[in-house]
Amino acid sequence: AIDEYKPLDATTNPSLILAAAQMPAYQELVDDAVAYGKKLGGSEEEQIKNASDKLFVLFGAEILKRIPGRVSTEVDARLSFDKEGMIQRARRLIDLYKEAGIGKDRILIKLSSTWEGIQAGKVLEAEYGIHCNMTLLFSFAQAVACAEAGVTLISPFVGRILDWYVANGDKKTYEPSEDPGVKSVTKIYNYYKKFGYKTIVMGASFRNTGEIKALTGCDYLTISPKLLAELSKEYVKLTPTLSVKEAQACELEKIHLDEKAFRWHHNEDQMAVEKLSDGIRRFAADAIKLERMLKVDVIS
Repeated sequence: AIDEYKPLDATTNPSLILAAAQMPAYQELVDDAVAYGKKLGGSEEEQIKNASDKLFVLFGAEILKRIPGRVSTEVDARLSFDKEGMIQRARRLIDLYKEAGIGKDRILIKLSSTWEGIQAGKVLEAEYGIHCNMTLLFSFAQAVACAEAGVTLISPFVGRILDWYVANGDKKTYEPSEDPGVKSVTKIYNYYKKFGYKTIVMGASFRNTGEIKALTGCDYLTISPKLLAELSKEYVKLTPTLSVKEAQACELEKIHLDEKAFRWHHNEDQMAVEKLSDGIRRFAADAIKLERMLKVDVIS
């Protein structure tokens, strides 16, 4: 898919890695990761953890052969409330990339946008020069805290926000401009540009091409091969719906969020609370499935 659509950057997450690891074409990468885990030794748990980290990096390295930009590699979602654990795991992933001859300038470390994750991102950026991609971002409070932390990039989820409103409300279809996920990313983009934040806004998790076109002009968009295929068949001129000029004219007030204020504002958004916890559980579940798969190989 990367060879076909030639994106600038690419992203991985536990669910995508799990799916790819089960494909015969990538068995060699799985075997290499297991061999690496065994070579380092230690307890069975340590071997599996090392094999898992290595597998993420091996996939990332393969992707980087095919793109000019950066690949995003995710820290284990089970560390989402462990600031120091996330920092340690992120540095470990960067070291593994370094061993593979890949510099940290080509990597974005993905962290859950919990308060702890955002603070881990702040430390990684400021103290270690490690670029972070804040994922599972659903609330405006999360976006504000990420900007204040000075992280490189955020991935606000569009489609999963839509999913929640469809599942929890009477309205089942939305025009792209009224899509709650599109409106959320639009507000975040406008806020960042109005107040001069350098953090990149990368809309993610799309359900249809209408959402993508409604966010034309956003810094980055991360789009699945399926939706890229649909877009490639369209021949229409797109006019940017988001722009720095329009953002700077928006009526938005600058706010500051310490931990207490962040937790309160985020908690006020029922959708964001539910989707963040659900996303963490889903990624953690897929990480566990991947480890079980590696465990069979480690033991055998």
